[in-house]
Amino acid sequence: MKTVPRGTTAFGAWLRRTDGPFTRELARVDAGRGLGQVPAAAAPDRTTTSVCGFCATGCGLRLHLKDGAAVNVTPDADYAVNRGTACPKGYEALAPLDGAGRATTPLLRDAHGVQRPTDWPTALEAFTGRMKELLERHGPESVAFLSTGQIVTEEMALLGAFAKFGMGLVHGDGNTRQCMATSVVAYKECFGFDAPPYTYGDLEESDVLVFVGSNPAIAHPVLYQRVLTSSRKPKVVVLDPRKTETAMTATHHLALRPKSDLVLLYGIARELVAQGFVDHAFVDAHTTGFEAFRDFVAPYDLRRVSDETGIEAGRIAALAHLIGTGGRVSFWWTMGVNQSHQGVRTAQAIIALALMTGNIGRPGTGANSITGQCNAMGSRLFSNTTNLFGGRDFTNATHRSEVASVLGIDEATIPNRPSFAYDQIVEGIHRGTIRGLWIVATNTAHSWINQRDAVELLRKLDFLVVQDMYATTETARLAHLVLPAAGWGEKEGTFINAERRIGLTKQVRRAPGVALSDFRIVKLLAEAWGVGERFARFRDPEATFALLQSLSRGRPCDITGIDGYETLDRCGGVQWPLPSGSTATARDERRLFADGRFFTPDGRARFVFEAPRPLPEVTDPSHPLLLLTGRGSAAEWHTRTRTDASSVLAALSSKEAYVEIHPADAAARGITASDLVEVRSRRGSMQARARVTRVVERGQVFVPMHDAATNRLTHAAFDPYSRQPAYKSCAVEVSRVPS
Repeated sequence: MKTVPRGTTAFGAWLRRTDGPFTRELARVDAGRGLGQVPAAAAPDRTTTSVCGFCATGCGLRLHLKDGAAVNVTPDADYAVNRGTACPKGYEALAPLDGAGRATTPLLRDAHGVQRPTDWPTALEAFTGRMKELLERHGPESVAFLSTGQIVTEEMALLGAFAKFGMGLVHGDGNTRQCMATSVVAYKECFGFDAPPYTYGDLEESDVLVFVGSNPAIAHPVLYQRVLTSSRKPKVVVLDPRKTETAMTATHHLALRPKSDLVLLYGIARELVAQGFVDHAFVDAHTTGFEAFRDFVAPYDLRRVSDETGIEAGRIAALAHLIGTGGRVSFWWTMGVNQSHQGVRTAQAIIALALMTGNIGRPGTGANSITGQCNAMGSRLFSNTTNLFGGRDFTNATHRSEVASVLGIDEATIPNRPSFAYDQIVEGIHRGTIRGLWIVATNTAHSWINQRDAVELLRKLDFLVVQDMYATTETARLAHLVLPAAGWGEKEGTFINAERRIGLTKQVRRAPGVALSDFRIVKLLAEAWGVGERFARFRDPEATFALLQSLSRGRPCDITGIDGYETLDRCGGVQWPLPSGSTATARDERRLFADGRFFTPDGRARFVFEAPRPLPEVTDPSHPLLLLTGRGSAAEWHTRTRTDASSVLAALSSKEAYVEIHPADAAARGITASDLVEVRSRRGSMQARARVTRVVERGQVFVPMHDAATNRLTHAAFDPYSRQPAYKSCAVEVSRVPS
């Protein structure tokens, strides 16, 4: 590593040298698009297209420009994903850029604990000096970073490269750990690679759709519209404890007990065997482990499964018959499965149902995980956090050599051991082994499970850096240093959506103040650290995309056949894989495994299974209710940092926290509709308005995840394989707050 003089005077002078690399990089930012100028090719008054930056549906938007900047948004009728439709968030995509609380200049906490505005050289000096000091004093595992599924792929790739290969960090994870880690592990173990097999067209091609712990009518409304308008008039099955908006429109709703879905899925598998609905030709030719799985599920007879799930035996048998005779059957899951103490095995039980019935690789089939964040798939493949670029393994010498060769770096700079997962990074702060943390585009102090402990631990850090488009998030307010970042629409790059489609997002606004794109911030940090030349190939986002293509070569996610950003723009996004020699076409939709070949060494899919685990937290007389959490409305997004910036979205969502409670449970507690109540767990409490409704079953309550107080309640339990938090179930009590 190049030695850079440190110490307040010498290091600051080096940063400000007019002939120094940092100053040259800052000049390039000022002269180029790094500050958020609209590209020169954008005429003053016209339209251009982009991909939405909210959820992983990845809708195409048409942006209407005036005087060279976007002023309005309409859905793109030509985009393969949404075909002229959008949810409320899509229509309001520009609103967060004008929201209050934008970070417009770096903020540095002074000796009195007050965040003060400062300039970029001072901010970079503080970052570099403090982080190097911690690393030198406590070693390479004393500093970690938390990435995100909310920035473009090129930015997260540069961030992960600089953190691991420039700063020498070992530990870095992303907030996709909170939403998609379960599916990643499930797919890897069953298919040999993190490979969602479907295309959105399968929503319209299915005869039967089974949604497990998924409420797409609210979480992915554009996709669910494709189900409702399908010419096949499919049967829609919802497995969910709560009568969600999707369940209300479904042909079948099985309101199983919370977290009994794994038992139910094993019972369905047993019934498929008993009723003779196993596709033995497919199983024998393309899978491994079915006989052991068949024997394993044999004890899950209808009586046992009914007792454990609360679903009548006849309905379980009928569902198995529907799946077995359904023709084209697809299985879909989201956070109700992923955010569980046994999410990986539950996802793999869903995969098993698809494999044993041959419902994979054909139109209208598949075991299909719907992603949460706009770029969770980009994070999974190219963030360089817990996986080495392109779904590789840090512990594999061949993989390290491949990455070093493509990037032109010394292989010795690549860590040869895996990173901690998000919860282990948090635990490292508790133990005192992690002293510095760099958080990018995520709001840990709001969203992390068992929030009170998380906030206390963030306060414990020697140095906390938050890089965000808002300086007012709960996490940014705790930071020693805030780096102001551009948001969606103020920079360019790619997102990879839930169906593996790589879409292009464009720059149509100037970021406020001296806020920079995350890409330019990391480039400046690399120069300030003294390793700028190591990342010279990451010249700009499109050059970085070309590097990612090279890193994908020969991998299941090979995208070497994409001819740059122009192809993505012309074709309306491209699904991976598209290896060199392949041709991308407009509205291209391609599913995986049509040839029955999987990414495992022998080309066969695996049946993976295990006995269910008990709930990590059970009810008792003082906490007799089970808390469910989830999305509140289609107008809300995560911690509402961005959606609250829109008056339209705010009007479409609840003005205050609420809790859904069954009429019988409400009556037993003297609670009536709209009463102010306290929801209390073993960790904390929150106040909310009571919604007395049969949407939830007796013994259960529901609180939307978006409110800042919700995670005071949640219990820090984790799936042992994915390390994903189990947000969806903990023990609580609800009581009326006296007037």
